[in-house]
Amino acid sequence: MPTLKEIVGLLDAWYPPRTADAWDAPGLVCGDPQAPVRRVMFAVDPTIEVAREAAEWGADLLVVHHPLFLKPVHGFPATTPKGRTLATLVAAGCALLTAHTNADHAVEGVSDAMARALGLTDVAPLAPHAFDQLDKLTVFVPAADADRVRAALADAGAGRLGDYAAASFSAAGEGRFRPLEGANPAIGAVGELEVVDEVRVEVVLSRQRRAAVVEAMLGVHPYEEPAYDVVELAPAAPPATGAGRIGTVEEQTLQAFAARVAEALPATAHGVRVAGDPDRTVRRVALCGGSGDFLLDDVLRTDADVYVTSDLRHHPAGEFLEKDGPALVDVAHWAAEWTWLPLVRARLAGAVGDTVETRVSTRCTDPWTFRA
Repeated sequence: MPTLKEIVGLLDAWYPPRTADAWDAPGLVCGDPQAPVRRVMFAVDPTIEVAREAAEWGADLLVVHHPLFLKPVHGFPATTPKGRTLATLVAAGCALLTAHTNADHAVEGVSDAMARALGLTDVAPLAPHAFDQLDKLTVFVPAADADRVRAALADAGAGRLGDYAAASFSAAGEGRFRPLEGANPAIGAVGELEVVDEVRVEVVLSRQRRAAVVEAMLGVHPYEEPAYDVVELAPAAPPATGAGRIGTVEEQTLQAFAARVAEALPATAHGVRVAGDPDRTVRRVALCGGSGDFLLDDVLRTDADVYVTSDLRHHPAGEFLEKDGPALVDVAHWAAEWTWLPLVRARLAGAVGDTVETRVSTRCTDPWTFRA
Protein backbone atom coordinates (compact mmCIF):
# COMPACT_ATOMS: atom_id res chain seq x y z
CA MET A 1 0.00 0.00 0.00
CA PRO A 2 1.52 3.36 -1.02
CA THR A 3 2.11 6.18 1.43
CA LEU A 4 0.83 9.72 1.01
CA LYS A 5 4.41 10.78 0.18
CA GLU A 6 4.53 8.29 -2.69
CA ILE A 7 1.17 9.40 -4.12
CA VAL A 8 2.17 13.06 -3.85
CA GLY A 9 5.45 12.19 -5.58
CA LEU A 10 3.58 10.74 -8.55
CA LEU A 11 1.26 13.73 -8.89
CA ASP A 12 4.13 16.20 -8.47
CA ALA A 13 6.07 14.39 -11.21
CA TRP A 14 3.12 14.66 -13.61
CA TYR A 15 2.21 18.21 -12.60
CA PRO A 16 5.40 19.77 -11.16
CA PRO A 17 4.58 22.52 -8.61
CA ARG A 18 7.59 24.53 -9.89
CA THR A 19 5.72 25.05 -13.17
CA ALA A 20 2.80 26.79 -11.44
CA ASP A 21 2.29 30.53 -11.87
CA ALA A 22 4.12 32.66 -9.30
CA TRP A 23 0.89 33.73 -7.57
CA ASP A 24 -0.40 30.16 -7.21
CA ALA A 25 -0.40 27.85 -4.16
CA PRO A 26 -0.26 24.20 -5.28
CA GLY A 27 0.94 21.25 -3.24
CA LEU A 28 0.09 19.30 -0.12
CA VAL A 29 -2.13 21.34 2.22
CA CYS A 30 -2.47 18.85 5.08
CA GLY A 31 -1.72 15.23 5.84
CA ASP A 32 1.00 12.95 7.21
CA PRO A 33 3.39 12.01 4.38
CA GLN A 34 4.05 8.64 5.99
CA ALA A 35 0.35 7.72 6.30
CA PRO A 36 -0.92 4.86 4.11
CA VAL A 37 -3.33 5.75 1.30
CA ARG A 38 -6.12 3.34 0.43
CA ARG A 39 -8.66 5.70 -1.20
CA VAL A 40 -8.16 8.85 -3.30
CA MET A 41 -10.98 11.15 -4.40
CA PHE A 42 -10.72 13.84 -7.09
CA ALA A 43 -12.74 17.08 -7.30
CA VAL A 44 -12.48 20.58 -8.75
CA ASP A 45 -13.27 22.63 -5.64
CA PRO A 46 -12.49 22.05 -1.94
CA THR A 47 -15.98 23.02 -0.77
CA ILE A 48 -17.52 21.77 2.46
CA GLU A 49 -19.86 19.48 0.47
CA VAL A 50 -16.90 17.91 -1.32
CA ALA A 51 -15.02 17.52 1.98
CA ARG A 52 -18.04 15.75 3.51
CA GLU A 53 -18.30 13.47 0.49
CA ALA A 54 -14.63 12.54 0.84
CA ALA A 55 -15.02 11.95 4.58
CA GLU A 56 -18.16 9.82 4.19
CA TRP A 57 -16.51 7.72 1.49
CA GLY A 58 -13.46 7.19 3.70
CA ALA A 59 -10.93 8.93 1.43
CA ASP A 60 -7.36 9.13 2.70
CA LEU A 61 -6.55 11.84 0.16
CA LEU A 62 -8.64 14.47 -1.60
CA VAL A 63 -7.01 15.88 -4.75
CA VAL A 64 -8.53 19.16 -5.92
CA HIS A 65 -7.78 21.61 -8.70
CA HIS A 66 -8.54 24.88 -6.94
CA PRO A 67 -6.49 25.81 -3.85
CA LEU A 68 -8.25 26.00 -0.49
CA PHE A 69 -5.80 28.70 0.64
CA LEU A 70 -4.75 30.79 -2.36
CA LYS A 71 -3.85 33.75 -0.14
CA PRO A 72 -2.02 33.62 3.21
CA VAL A 73 -4.19 33.32 6.32
CA HIS A 74 -3.48 33.77 10.04
CA GLY A 75 -5.90 31.07 11.12
CA PHE A 76 -8.60 28.70 9.89
CA PRO A 77 -11.22 28.24 12.60
CA ALA A 78 -14.13 25.96 11.78
CA THR A 79 -16.46 28.96 11.95
CA THR A 80 -15.22 30.03 8.48
CA PRO A 81 -15.96 28.25 5.17
CA LYS A 82 -12.33 27.30 4.56
CA GLY A 83 -11.88 26.32 8.19
CA ARG A 84 -14.94 24.05 8.04
CA THR A 85 -13.58 22.29 4.99
CA LEU A 86 -10.18 21.73 6.57
CA ALA A 87 -11.62 20.67 9.91
CA THR A 88 -13.87 18.12 8.18
CA LEU A 89 -10.95 16.60 6.30
CA VAL A 90 -8.61 16.53 9.29
CA ALA A 91 -11.27 14.93 11.50
CA ALA A 92 -11.73 12.20 8.88
CA GLY A 93 -7.97 11.65 8.51
CA CYS A 94 -8.13 12.80 4.90
CA ALA A 95 -5.17 14.67 3.39
CA LEU A 96 -5.64 17.50 0.89
CA LEU A 97 -3.54 18.15 -2.22
CA THR A 98 -3.95 20.94 -4.78
CA ALA A 99 -2.79 20.83 -8.41
CA HIS A 100 -3.78 24.16 -9.96
CA THR A 101 -1.90 26.08 -12.67
CA ASN A 102 0.76 23.37 -12.65
CA ALA A 103 -2.01 21.01 -13.82
CA ASP A 104 -3.31 23.63 -16.27
CA HIS A 105 0.02 23.82 -18.14
CA ALA A 106 1.01 20.15 -18.06
CA VAL A 107 0.80 17.37 -20.59
CA GLU A 108 -2.41 15.44 -19.78
CA GLY A 109 -3.45 18.38 -17.65
CA VAL A 110 -6.63 20.42 -17.56
CA SER A 111 -6.49 22.01 -21.03
CA ASP A 112 -5.33 18.74 -22.61
CA ALA A 113 -8.26 16.96 -20.97
CA MET A 114 -10.70 19.60 -22.24
CA ALA A 115 -9.24 19.29 -25.75
CA ARG A 116 -9.70 15.54 -25.59
CA ALA A 117 -13.29 15.92 -24.40
CA LEU A 118 -14.07 18.21 -27.35
CA GLY A 119 -12.47 15.83 -29.84
CA LEU A 120 -9.51 17.99 -30.91
CA THR A 121 -6.64 16.45 -32.84
CA ASP A 122 -3.11 17.76 -33.57
CA VAL A 123 -3.18 19.52 -30.19
CA ALA A 124 -0.44 21.97 -29.17
CA PRO A 125 -0.07 24.62 -26.44
CA LEU A 126 -1.67 27.95 -27.24
CA ALA A 127 1.02 29.83 -25.29
CA PRO A 128 4.05 27.49 -24.93
CA HIS A 129 5.53 27.34 -21.47
CA ALA A 130 8.98 28.81 -20.81
CA PHE A 131 9.88 25.74 -18.74
CA ASP A 132 10.17 23.86 -22.03
CA GLN A 133 12.63 26.42 -23.41
CA LEU A 134 16.34 26.09 -22.75
CA ASP A 135 19.36 28.40 -22.55
CA LYS A 136 23.05 27.55 -22.57
CA LEU A 137 25.37 29.51 -20.31
CA THR A 138 29.11 29.60 -21.00
CA VAL A 139 31.49 31.12 -18.44
CA PHE A 140 35.30 31.35 -18.26
CA VAL A 141 36.73 30.86 -14.79
CA PRO A 142 40.20 30.32 -13.28
CA ALA A 143 40.92 26.59 -13.03
CA ALA A 144 41.26 26.76 -9.24
CA ASP A 145 37.71 28.15 -8.92
CA ALA A 146 35.98 25.98 -11.52
CA ASP A 147 34.53 23.44 -9.05
CA ARG A 148 33.06 26.21 -6.90
CA VAL A 149 31.40 27.85 -9.91
CA ARG A 150 30.06 24.52 -11.22
CA ALA A 151 28.57 23.75 -7.81
CA ALA A 152 26.87 27.16 -7.62
CA LEU A 153 25.41 26.68 -11.11
CA ALA A 154 24.04 23.26 -10.17
CA ASP A 155 22.57 24.55 -6.90
CA ALA A 156 20.77 27.28 -8.87
CA GLY A 157 19.12 24.72 -11.14
CA ALA A 158 21.45 24.61 -14.14
CA GLY A 159 22.56 21.31 -15.64
CA ARG A 160 19.30 19.44 -15.04
CA LEU A 161 18.65 17.17 -18.02
CA GLY A 162 15.95 14.54 -17.65
CA ASP A 163 16.90 12.32 -14.72
CA TYR A 164 20.37 13.91 -14.42
CA ALA A 165 21.58 16.86 -12.35
CA ALA A 166 24.80 18.92 -12.22
CA ALA A 167 25.52 18.19 -15.90
CA SER A 168 28.19 20.44 -17.43
CA PHE A 169 31.01 20.50 -19.98
CA SER A 170 34.48 21.90 -19.30
CA ALA A 171 37.49 22.63 -21.50
CA ALA A 172 40.86 24.04 -20.44
CA GLY A 173 42.42 27.10 -22.02
CA GLU A 174 44.19 30.40 -21.39
CA GLY A 175 42.59 33.68 -20.40
CA ARG A 176 44.40 36.96 -21.18
CA PHE A 177 43.62 40.44 -19.87
CA ARG A 178 45.25 43.71 -18.79
CA PRO A 179 43.58 45.43 -15.78
CA LEU A 180 43.17 49.19 -16.38
CA GLU A 181 43.35 52.06 -13.92
CA GLY A 182 40.52 51.80 -11.39
CA ALA A 183 40.29 48.00 -11.60
CA ASN A 184 40.70 45.78 -8.55
CA PRO A 185 41.81 42.50 -10.13
CA ALA A 186 41.54 39.21 -8.24
CA ILE A 187 44.53 38.01 -10.25
CA GLY A 188 47.32 40.16 -11.73
CA ALA A 189 48.19 43.83 -11.40
CA VAL A 190 46.93 47.08 -12.94
CA GLY A 191 48.64 47.83 -16.25
CA GLU A 192 50.22 44.42 -16.66
CA LEU A 193 49.12 41.77 -19.17
CA GLU A 194 48.07 38.62 -17.31
CA VAL A 195 47.78 35.05 -18.61
CA VAL A 196 45.66 32.70 -16.51
CA ASP A 197 44.88 28.98 -16.77
CA GLU A 198 41.10 29.06 -17.18
CA VAL A 199 38.27 26.59 -17.71
CA ARG A 200 35.39 27.10 -20.11
CA VAL A 201 32.28 25.80 -18.29
CA GLU A 202 29.05 25.22 -20.21
CA VAL A 203 25.66 24.31 -18.72
CA VAL A 204 22.11 24.01 -20.04
CA LEU A 205 19.30 25.57 -18.01
CA SER A 206 15.59 26.30 -18.13
CA ARG A 207 14.98 29.79 -19.47
CA GLN A 208 12.83 30.42 -16.41
CA ARG A 209 15.95 29.95 -14.27
CA ARG A 210 18.18 32.29 -16.28
CA ALA A 211 18.25 35.21 -13.84
CA ALA A 212 18.78 32.97 -10.80
CA VAL A 213 21.56 30.98 -12.47
CA VAL A 214 23.45 34.06 -13.69
CA GLU A 215 23.14 35.67 -10.26
CA ALA A 216 24.49 32.52 -8.58
CA MET A 217 27.45 32.37 -10.98
CA LEU A 218 28.33 36.04 -10.46
CA GLY A 219 28.08 35.56 -6.71
CA VAL A 220 30.96 33.06 -6.56
CA HIS A 221 33.07 34.02 -9.58
CA PRO A 222 36.38 35.54 -8.41
CA TYR A 223 36.65 38.11 -11.24
CA GLU A 224 35.28 41.66 -11.12
CA GLU A 225 34.16 41.31 -14.73
CA PRO A 226 33.56 37.63 -15.54
CA ALA A 227 33.42 36.72 -19.22
CA TYR A 228 30.21 34.79 -19.93
CA ASP A 229 27.40 34.54 -22.44
CA VAL A 230 23.87 33.15 -22.51
CA VAL A 231 22.48 31.66 -25.72
CA GLU A 232 18.82 30.77 -26.28
CA LEU A 233 18.61 27.24 -27.69
CA ALA A 234 16.17 26.35 -30.45
CA PRO A 235 13.80 23.60 -29.23
CA ALA A 236 14.38 20.14 -30.66
CA ALA A 237 10.59 19.80 -30.83
CA PRO A 238 7.65 22.13 -30.23
CA PRO A 239 7.02 22.67 -26.49
CA ALA A 240 4.44 20.24 -25.12
CA THR A 241 3.37 22.31 -22.11
CA GLY A 242 1.91 25.76 -21.73
CA ALA A 243 -1.30 27.72 -21.28
CA GLY A 244 -4.33 26.70 -23.30
CA ARG A 245 -4.41 24.43 -26.33
CA ILE A 246 -5.12 24.73 -30.05
CA GLY A 247 -6.14 21.90 -32.34
CA THR A 248 -8.37 20.72 -35.16
CA VAL A 249 -11.88 19.31 -35.48
CA GLU A 250 -13.74 18.12 -38.53
CA GLU A 251 -15.30 21.01 -40.42
CA GLN A 252 -18.67 22.08 -39.02
CA THR A 253 -20.73 25.16 -38.29
CA LEU A 254 -20.31 27.19 -35.13
CA GLN A 255 -23.81 26.18 -34.09
CA ALA A 256 -22.97 22.48 -34.47
CA PHE A 257 -19.70 22.95 -32.62
CA ALA A 258 -21.44 24.73 -29.73
CA ALA A 259 -23.86 21.80 -29.46
CA ARG A 260 -20.85 19.48 -29.36
CA VAL A 261 -19.37 21.48 -26.49
CA ALA A 262 -22.64 21.36 -24.57
CA GLU A 263 -22.82 17.59 -25.00
CA ALA A 264 -19.19 16.97 -24.02
CA LEU A 265 -19.16 18.98 -20.78
CA PRO A 266 -21.15 18.33 -17.60
CA ALA A 267 -24.46 20.22 -17.54
CA THR A 268 -24.62 23.43 -15.51
CA ALA A 269 -27.04 26.31 -15.06
CA HIS A 270 -24.49 28.48 -16.88
CA GLY A 271 -24.84 26.45 -20.05
CA VAL A 272 -22.88 27.35 -23.19
CA ARG A 273 -22.83 30.97 -24.39
CA VAL A 274 -21.76 31.74 -27.94
CA ALA A 275 -20.68 34.96 -29.67
CA GLY A 276 -20.48 34.71 -33.46
CA ASP A 277 -22.33 33.79 -36.64
CA PRO A 278 -24.06 30.42 -36.11
CA ASP A 279 -23.23 29.45 -39.71
CA ARG A 280 -19.52 30.30 -39.41
CA THR A 281 -17.22 27.43 -40.37
CA VAL A 282 -15.23 25.93 -37.53
CA ARG A 283 -12.11 23.89 -38.17
CA ARG A 284 -9.41 25.23 -35.84
CA VAL A 285 -10.26 25.44 -32.14
CA ALA A 286 -8.40 27.28 -29.37
CA LEU A 287 -9.34 26.63 -25.76
CA CYS A 288 -8.32 27.20 -22.17
CA GLY A 289 -9.67 25.37 -19.14
CA GLY A 290 -10.84 27.85 -16.50
CA SER A 291 -10.66 31.64 -16.84
CA GLY A 292 -9.00 32.29 -20.17
CA ASP A 293 -9.40 35.96 -21.06
CA PHE A 294 -5.68 36.47 -20.37
CA LEU A 295 -5.03 34.56 -23.61
CA LEU A 296 -7.27 36.62 -25.90
CA ASP A 297 -4.33 38.39 -27.56
CA ASP A 298 -2.57 35.05 -28.09
CA VAL A 299 -5.70 33.65 -29.72
CA LEU A 300 -5.83 36.57 -32.18
CA ARG A 301 -2.36 35.61 -33.42
CA THR A 302 -3.50 32.09 -34.36
CA ASP A 303 -5.63 30.66 -37.15
CA ALA A 304 -8.37 29.61 -34.71
CA ASP A 305 -11.97 29.85 -35.84
CA VAL A 306 -13.32 29.74 -32.28
CA TYR A 307 -12.02 30.15 -28.73
CA VAL A 308 -13.58 28.11 -25.91
CA THR A 309 -12.99 29.17 -22.31
CA SER A 310 -14.73 30.47 -19.17
CA ASP A 311 -15.47 33.70 -17.29
CA LEU A 312 -15.22 36.01 -20.29
CA ARG A 313 -15.99 39.59 -19.32
CA HIS A 314 -18.23 41.98 -21.23
CA HIS A 315 -15.72 44.56 -22.45
CA PRO A 316 -12.77 42.28 -23.31
CA ALA A 317 -15.14 39.94 -25.19
CA GLY A 318 -16.76 42.80 -27.09
CA GLU A 319 -13.43 44.35 -28.06
CA PHE A 320 -12.13 40.95 -29.13
CA LEU A 321 -15.06 40.45 -31.51
CA GLU A 322 -14.56 43.92 -32.98
CA LYS A 323 -11.13 42.78 -34.22
CA ASP A 324 -12.78 40.22 -36.53
CA GLY A 325 -11.10 37.36 -34.74
CA PRO A 326 -12.46 33.94 -33.83
CA ALA A 327 -15.92 33.33 -32.42
CA LEU A 328 -16.23 32.90 -28.66
CA VAL A 329 -17.73 30.05 -26.66
CA ASP A 330 -18.04 30.68 -22.92
CA VAL A 331 -18.64 27.67 -20.69
CA ALA A 332 -18.93 27.13 -16.93
CA HIS A 333 -15.56 27.25 -15.19
CA TRP A 334 -16.28 24.12 -13.15
CA ALA A 335 -17.51 22.13 -16.17
CA ALA A 336 -14.41 22.85 -18.26
CA GLU A 337 -12.02 21.85 -15.50
CA TRP A 338 -14.02 18.80 -14.41
CA THR A 339 -12.90 17.08 -17.63
CA TRP A 340 -9.45 16.64 -16.05
CA LEU A 341 -10.68 14.55 -13.13
CA PRO A 342 -11.39 11.26 -15.00
CA LEU A 343 -8.05 11.60 -16.79
CA VAL A 344 -5.95 12.07 -13.64
CA ARG A 345 -7.95 9.37 -11.83
CA ALA A 346 -7.18 6.88 -14.60
CA ARG A 347 -3.54 7.94 -14.63
CA LEU A 348 -3.17 7.32 -10.90
CA ALA A 349 -5.04 4.03 -11.08
CA GLY A 350 -2.72 2.89 -13.85
CA ALA A 351 0.32 3.76 -11.75
CA VAL A 352 -0.72 2.14 -8.46
CA GLY A 353 -3.00 -0.64 -9.69
CA ASP A 354 -5.54 -2.11 -7.31
CA THR A 355 -3.58 -1.04 -4.21
CA VAL A 356 -5.59 2.21 -4.15
CA GLU A 357 -9.29 2.79 -4.79
CA THR A 358 -10.06 5.97 -6.74
CA ARG A 359 -13.18 8.05 -7.23
CA VAL A 360 -14.21 11.20 -9.14
CA SER A 361 -16.72 13.44 -7.44
CA THR A 362 -19.64 14.24 -9.74
CA ARG A 363 -20.97 16.86 -7.33
CA CYS A 364 -21.42 20.12 -9.26
CA THR A 365 -19.64 22.90 -7.39
CA ASP A 366 -20.40 25.58 -9.94
CA PRO A 367 -21.81 28.44 -7.81
CA TRP A 368 -24.76 29.13 -10.14
CA THR A 369 -27.78 26.91 -9.50
CA PHE A 370 -30.50 28.05 -11.91
CA ARG A 371 -31.43 30.56 -14.62
CA ALA A 372 -34.61 32.64 -14.37
